[in-house]
Amino acid sequence: MSTYFQSTTFNLYCAGVYEGKIRFAENAIMHAKVDARRRTQMQENVLPEKTPYILPFSKIKTSLAHYDQAVWQGDEVTLGNGDLYARHVRYTARVAGRAGEPGQTGQTGQTERSGQSGQEVTSQVWAMRKDTALDIVTVDGRIIAFVAPNRYGMEVLVAEGYEALTPLVVYEDPLLSKPEFGVNDLGTFLVPLRDGVRLATDVYLPEGAQSAQGLPTILIRTCYDRNLRKEFFKRWANKGYAVVNQDVRGRADSEGELVPFFYERDDSADTIDWIVSQEWSNGSVGMWGASYLGYVVTAASTSGHPNLKAVVNEVNVGSPFVDTVRKGGTVCSWPLLCWTLAQSVGTRTDFDIFAGKTVDPEKAVDARPIREVPQQMIGRASGPWDLWSEHPEYDDFWRNCTFTERGDQVKVPMFVISGWYDGDSAGVSETWRMLTKHDVPNRKIWLGPWEHGPNRARDLLGTSFSNDAVVYDYDVNVLRWFDRFLKELPNGIDQEPRAKYYVVGSNEWRTSEDWTPAEAQIKSFYLGSKGRANSSHGDGVLMEAPTLQGPADTYVYNPEDPVADSGEREPENMRKHELRSDILVYTSAVLERDLTVAGELSCELYAASTGVDTDWVVTLSDVDALGNSIKLSNYIVRAKYRSGLDNPELLTPGKVEKYAIFMQNIAHTFREGHQLRFTVTSSSKFIAFPNTNTGINPYEDPKPVIVQQTIYHSEEYPSHVKLPIIL
Repeated sequence: MSTYFQSTTFNLYCAGVYEGKIRFAENAIMHAKVDARRRTQMQENVLPEKTPYILPFSKIKTSLAHYDQAVWQGDEVTLGNGDLYARHVRYTARVAGRAGEPGQTGQTGQTERSGQSGQEVTSQVWAMRKDTALDIVTVDGRIIAFVAPNRYGMEVLVAEGYEALTPLVVYEDPLLSKPEFGVNDLGTFLVPLRDGVRLATDVYLPEGAQSAQGLPTILIRTCYDRNLRKEFFKRWANKGYAVVNQDVRGRADSEGELVPFFYERDDSADTIDWIVSQEWSNGSVGMWGASYLGYVVTAASTSGHPNLKAVVNEVNVGSPFVDTVRKGGTVCSWPLLCWTLAQSVGTRTDFDIFAGKTVDPEKAVDARPIREVPQQMIGRASGPWDLWSEHPEYDDFWRNCTFTERGDQVKVPMFVISGWYDGDSAGVSETWRMLTKHDVPNRKIWLGPWEHGPNRARDLLGTSFSNDAVVYDYDVNVLRWFDRFLKELPNGIDQEPRAKYYVVGSNEWRTSEDWTPAEAQIKSFYLGSKGRANSSHGDGVLMEAPTLQGPADTYVYNPEDPVADSGEREPENMRKHELRSDILVYTSAVLERDLTVAGELSCELYAASTGVDTDWVVTLSDVDALGNSIKLSNYIVRAKYRSGLDNPELLTPGKVEKYAIFMQNIAHTFREGHQLRFTVTSSSKFIAFPNTNTGINPYEDPKPVIVQQTIYHSEEYPSHVKLPIIL
């Protein structure tokens, strides 16, 4: 290790909150932390191997020699360990006492405010590529900071005195709540609900906050154990909020039984009632949630509770028949199984199951009978899985779980955040359609080139984004939302454009007054062929006008030979799958100029089957000059629900039916020389268990029937995909 790193003391900031000092000693990482309540500086101790931080301290320490030996010049730098960095933004500030190296005692001084004395210095930020972002800041070729952007709060490790030369400046907005307080952990309360079940609930208050009127509150309700992310949530208390962190029923230390989706609206409302009855509350409550927690806050908003004043909803799970349990009316496979099995081994989530480490996804989706998959995979029954199998059709049980059934009750300002590679983007679109239908005031949406864990990396599979695809103000904007609607600070976030979105391909951020962008024009692209659109070697075409409609296309769907694409919402190359004869492929002419598509997508299919029920899977992809077909958007629907979930109806074999199919949102520029591609098939086994085509209760595992599928594209039956085009 170089003498520079040995002699440099770094300050640690998390979401703008000072968390102590870090020093890289020869054989250990030393941490002088801050007492959470009194904010007093503690003595130095060895940093535990497991920490509550995002910053990968062990990786940093093992890479110090590579950082030190790198020549931080040019546009790109590749370290000895293979890490790739690209030149990014710069910061300029005045720094006092720069006679020597940053971080050396008596030489760094403090960063000066504008107009004060000191030497003006410019730093260079280097954006990490090809991996989870761990950005680096240099001054004159010497590292002064490490930056870990993420959803919960950007973390920065910076040499003392150099804070103003790092992305920490995003926290300097004078209208942003400042980390002025310690955290008073009041402990755990058992909050009673209307049916007598009690939920384990922790309360954190800002120590020393003086407010005769009480405090605004941010509520988090989780199925993953309230202790898991509590250090992140406490930082809102540092900034003047009461924070309430609760296990939903049946999880961790809460009483009752987990029935996913069913109780979240009422349990949230009861918890808000409890909050506003506390002496420390001023009656204003906000909620934050992501993934299943995002479903929780969306469901809570449909309670119409008058004290719910602000919601931040990230990558939210949608209603069961839209996104999760019964997506498009199918029976979901791996995305549902991994979550359900992980919740079913006990009251605390087994994240190794969730990640597919201890349960093989391939074995799980192939296991039969469907009702007994949990017993085969984890050796025990799953309460939720058994319950869902008892409700094979859309009934009052499912209606209670569908938040759009009560969309007219939503009044609360909601900030929706997601991305093009979020596996729950169908739920995000469902939420946004609900907010738009009921014209909920102060709704806002932010869509990036992000996964279900947003704001993580600048490259995904073979797709690369710009350096600013990972942003430094993610948590700042979340805080601004709460500041505006819980503290009534006039910070202007409600005056900004309603939609902010990132366009992949042209790799730029754009804004619009709505989502789908107000300026978008919906254009239909029609399917056509000479009757042989089977596979990418067929004659299927995608046209802006139905000039070549031709005879219908057919394929044979065998439920025992399903398509095995990843099932993930990711830029997967579909090229090898499109060689199958049971996938109809329709490809546009080579583009003569760039074409940008941004917004919510849909398609209309005119189709027939020789079965009494079946599934349709539709996909939009971008084909490059080499023939790679990169998936952008897809969805799956069950034919029997073509007239609505409330009106299941089996098919008449051979009869042509119209299917209006939602497709997941995108913002994408198809480059000159590329082609648009639209495909139709009947299975994707990692999304849903293959339809047996029998119309019989899928949980009874009827013997599959092989069917012939027909897709029509004629003047009478003009199958097409609708794309919002930005001119």
